[in-house]
Amino acid sequence: MSVTDDSAQSPVGAVGRITVPIPAGGPGEVLVAVRGGSEAYAAWSDRPIGTNVRVLVTDRVSARSVVVEPLPE
Repeated sequence: MSVTDDSAQSPVGAVGRITVPIPAGGPGEVLVAVRGGSEAYAAWSDRPIGTNVRVLVTDRVSARSVVVEPLPE
């Protein structure tokens, strides 16, 4: 039996696009290019972010939930 280190699978540092707007105090959804494809994650931010905004993943809360911040325009 081998143990898999999933740190290489982390989306932290990846750029994504908001697909479901992030409201104040709640999650939205971000589509992030990882592992040769795109994956959707629940996305949290310290401020609301609208649909189609490009963001940077800054932290991973759980396997399917991340913290994001808007990229400078």
